[in-house]
Amino acid sequence: MTSSDSTRVGANVSRGPDVDATFSPERTALLIIDPVNDFLSEGGAAWDLTKGTVQKNDVVPNLRRLIEGARERGIPVLFGPMAYTEEDYADERWQRRSGINRIMFERKMFLAGTWGADFHPDLRPLATETVLLPHKGSDVFETDLPEHLRRLGTTQLVIAGMTANVCCESTGRHATEHGYDVTFVWDAIGAENLPAYEASIRVNYPLIANAVMSVDEFLDAIHPAGTVDAAVQPGDTVRGSDHGEIGQVERVESAGEAGGFLVVPRGMIFEKDTYIPLDAVVKRSGTTVFINVPKLVVGYMPWNEPPTAQAQQAKRGPSRADVQQLYGSRSPTGDSGS
Repeated sequence: MTSSDSTRVGANVSRGPDVDATFSPERTALLIIDPVNDFLSEGGAAWDLTKGTVQKNDVVPNLRRLIEGARERGIPVLFGPMAYTEEDYADERWQRRSGINRIMFERKMFLAGTWGADFHPDLRPLATETVLLPHKGSDVFETDLPEHLRRLGTTQLVIAGMTANVCCESTGRHATEHGYDVTFVWDAIGAENLPAYEASIRVNYPLIANAVMSVDEFLDAIHPAGTVDAAVQPGDTVRGSDHGEIGQVERVESAGEAGGFLVVPRGMIFEKDTYIPLDAVVKRSGTTVFINVPKLVVGYMPWNEPPTAQAQQAKRGPSRADVQQLYGSRSPTGDSGS
């Protein structure tokens, strides 16, 4: 994909004024990255590295349940494999481009046409499902994925597979930058070691995506557009984008110029009542709502009192028309710098 093609991706994402709080089959796609034997099967070229997290998280059974559940609910499933040929190494010199490419080269991982590069027997795509062109680097978004997402009318991309800190994370970052609402399924993802997995799930995903959900939470959140009232209700459980539980909703104020808020009362976690803007709520699954701020950061947010219209306006910053001199300038203060 050329840089000009990449630039056009975001412009073609049809988005409403708000992020969808549930996953409608009409606008959601499930991307399964590298569900292949080298990662997921005993005897695979990387199994000695990945087996710890794959077995700990029951990644293969969870991926199978995720894929089958998505199919049953009408969510399109796309498969993003990786494969290398002699030309990739002899001509393109992929083994010299990055540390991960050197590792894959030396360990003979994902060699095209081999058992290791083939799909795990429990995770094979159906004949009617999309298998993307193989990715060579760590970013599936650099394949024909954007074309298929546009074809499907996708605005919400749900990611699972391998590995947490490389291909899953790179693809999620790229998709977010181009306007897609990204969700990661934490118990259907593995990595080459536990620290790498935890860093992605607990630290990076919560900042680059809207939600980190379990297989069950994602499947429970799939509903045809307009069939479910996703409004926040008293008694709902609130989770952060890192999947951390923040508390229970005590009350909801949906009117007013400030746009409304929910209240999580002080308790074991927070010393004061927490007033969370309703537009921070991005997902609902059953009686759980997810906000797009990690639990670990909520205490640092300016949410100790009900939001006002004036405070909300101040967060938006100045009008672009008022700061035209900044565009192209080297100084964020507006000075010429000379």
